[in-house]
Order: sequence, then structure tokens, then C-alpha cells
Amino acid sequence: MKRQHIGWITSLVILLVAAGWISVAAQTVLRDESGIPLNTLSEAEKTAGWKLLWDGKTTQGWRGARLPAFPDKGWEIKDGMLSVLESGGAESRNGGDIITEKLYGNFELSLEFKLTPGANSGVKYFVFPVQPNREGSAIGLEYQVLDDDKHPDAKLGVGGNRTVGSLYDLIPAENKKAKPIGEWNHARIVAAGGRVEHWLNGVKVVQYERPCPAFRALILKSKYKDYKEFGQIPAGHILLQDHGNRVWYRNIKIKEL
Repeated sequence: MKRQHIGWITSLVILLVAAGWISVAAQTVLRDESGIPLNTLSEAEKTAGWKLLWDGKTTQGWRGARLPAFPDKGWEIKDGMLSVLESGGAESRNGGDIITEKLYGNFELSLEFKLTPGANSGVKYFVFPVQPNREGSAIGLEYQVLDDDKHPDAKLGVGGNRTVGSLYDLIPAENKKAKPIGEWNHARIVAAGGRVEHWLNGVKVVQYERPCPAFRALILKSKYKDYKEFGQIPAGHILLQDHGNRVWYRNIKIKEL
């Protein structure tokens, strides 16, 4: 009798679903290579004050660097990843850079990125809220995202200051251990007071003090020398760069300090 009762309920549910009275939405949990859910926060992270900077599904909280809304081309959201689409390698010529709607001053930023062969991109911070009237990528301090072996930019600059993990065109990354192309790298940027750190796959590769004279002297020797207050503003946007190469991002999280 009990089996007949269960069978009758099951049949009724199937009929109701078929009739449209009940909808069944199977939500697939996307996971990384270790089985950890993507674009989520653990209870420990929530307690520590971490927040998702990108929710893994929508464009909420982001817009084009020179647009009032998110670009309608050049970027793709798929399978829990946010990716720049290939467009020939030109700087900010397709969809363009994207920035957070909110400004950040003291923060810890954590994300993962994956490169295609020869790819170039970047994660910028302290990006000017009002951009200079010029073409190209928006202006801000940059954590370089690059295939050092195949992209020519790695050989330019001074002493390797345009290689992956570096403070672009200013300070080269040291002791870095980038993952092979096609594998995920973990990037971390910590900005607390005047001190800034770049981390790559658990290793600190750059450290500097924004207000110090030595850092200002580096700026005067770089491509940013003509931008007043470059690297000195108290808060700015966080940016993902469109440099015309396919690069994926995921697990973008931030903790304000």
C-alpha cells in the first residue's frame, strides 16, 4: 500500500510538471579543477569581510571604462568565467576595458586568470574616475597579465617591468612562478595605506610605497610621466583590460581594509 501511495504521488508530480504547474530548474554548480564551487565565498571568507567583485553570472557592478553600461561586444560570460574575446591584439579597440562601478582605496583583491598563447591583458587599480581624453586603455596602476614567452611586450620596458605580475612599466616582478599557458594563475593585489603588494600563485613578486619619492621618480621615467596624480589618488576603479587577446577571469573577490 505504501509503495502504491509513493507511486501515485510521483505520477502526479510528473503530470503537474508536464502541464506546467510545477517548474523544475536544475541548477548546475560550477566547480574548479579541485571540485571547489566557482565564484562563491566560504563561510570563513564571509566572516573575514570578503565579497564577490563579480557574481559569476551577470555584469552587475561593472561597466565600460568609457561607457555608462557594460560593453555590448568584446566580452563573454560563460561557464562561470568572464573572458576578453580575441580581436587581433589591439589595445581597448573591441569591447574596451571594463571597470567596477565602485571606487576602492584600501583593499585586498583576489582573482584567477588564464592566458591563451601570446595573450596580453592586465588588472588595473587606482584607475582615474575621470579619464584623460585619449584613445587606448584607461589609466591606472597595472598588474601585468601576459604570456612572457610569446608576447613582445615582455622584452620591452626596463629590466622586465612589463612581464607577468609586474607593476607595468614601473617595477618588475621577482621570484615569480607563473603557471603554463592554459592553466589558471592566482593573482592577489593588496593596497593598504601607501603600501601595495602584487602576489602571483602565493608568492609576493612586487612591493612598493605609493607616496615615497623613489616611486614618484619611477613614474617620471615611465610612460605615465605626463599624468598628474598617477598612482597617488586615494581611491579608484578596478579594471580588467581588453587588449584584444583571449584571456579568462574567475573567482574575482575583494576585501576592503
